[in-house]
Amino acid sequence: MLSEAFALPEPASGLEKLSQREAEVLAMASTGLTNAQMATELHVTVHAVKFHLAAIYRKLGVANRTEAAGAYLRSSAGLNLPPSQLD
Repeated sequence: MLSEAFALPEPASGLEKLSQREAEVLAMASTGLTNAQMATELHVTVHAVKFHLAAIYRKLGVANRTEAAGAYLRSSAGLNLPPSQLD
């Protein structure tokens, strides 16, 4: 199953606030999957995926998928810094 291939990040910079399902959705979104692709893989509706994404954005304090994916990828790489400190 594809969802098993997505490793969940270590808690950091707000990611610890995410539920298990939200963390799965974030990991999948970070790879560039569409909402429809995630819904199919997770056996949920596209509406459910959008609901999870909205909760992720709120909990991480980000405005969109790109910012959320950046937070996830920085955490996965061990870079628990805000974007402004990466330069």
